[in-house]
Amino acid sequence: MPGCKVQVLAGFIDYCEVDRRLNHKTAVNHKRRIERILEFCGAGNGGGVSTASIRAFLRTLNVGHANNFVKSLRVYFRDYMKQGYLVDTFRIVQADASPPRLFTKAELRAFYLALGFPAERALFLLYATSGRRRLEILNLRLPDLDLANLVIMPNSQSQTKHTWYSFFNRECAGALSEYFKMRADRFGTGRVFILPSYKRDRLFAGARQKTGLKITPRVLRFWFANEMARLGVQDRFIDAFQGRVPRKVLARHYTDYSMETLKRIYDTAGLKVLE
Repeated sequence: MPGCKVQVLAGFIDYCEVDRRLNHKTAVNHKRRIERILEFCGAGNGGGVSTASIRAFLRTLNVGHANNFVKSLRVYFRDYMKQGYLVDTFRIVQADASPPRLFTKAELRAFYLALGFPAERALFLLYATSGRRRLEILNLRLPDLDLANLVIMPNSQSQTKHTWYSFFNRECAGALSEYFKMRADRFGTGRVFILPSYKRDRLFAGARQKTGLKITPRVLRFWFANEMARLGVQDRFIDAFQGRVPRKVLARHYTDYSMETLKRIYDTAGLKVLE
């Protein structure tokens, strides 16, 4: 029943990370979802769970959240526990999500000025000028940034997201420099952005409240893709900047996707956010 405290075997994390080659964050998210389901069903380590009880749990979620839970259910019950009969009937449904609003540069400038801390300003410009996903930026480590050449080095290869070389502009480099003045360990190997969990989960919340502009990392990723297209960059290179090119394509057409080629294309576009 709800409120029943359960624990998933630690071996599930190892299975996700070693057998499935998932990154640690994804493995932990799978574990947390399964714990919620087991708690709802009043079970421990999978015992007593039924298709009907899982169905009752999924009924409480919207489409997007249900999809995530179905993915975790498949990894845990079908692949790890070898109890696929419990989850074989559940399907992932395409959610009808509307695209983010495309904000103007004037709005982006107003939002940037409302950001209260150097870390937020650096994050904002890194999202807007690289087009990378929220966690890809939050999880960057200092060696991943080539500040001299304004390059984000490939730092993650998972089953679904294939990061490659990405770039940022001089505006962003200036914001990063201001932020790094506060970082005594900036020459170490830790994360670029050291933020408490509540700030990681609510990026730019203060600026959204001040300006009324609902700008998020996802919105900035959308803006980057549209702005680069407006500046004449071909879709396949925008996809490379944003990590949407499969590894087999990168390997087959390495010359087209070399750092030198991508850097030249990025610099020629002349992307600006605040000007």
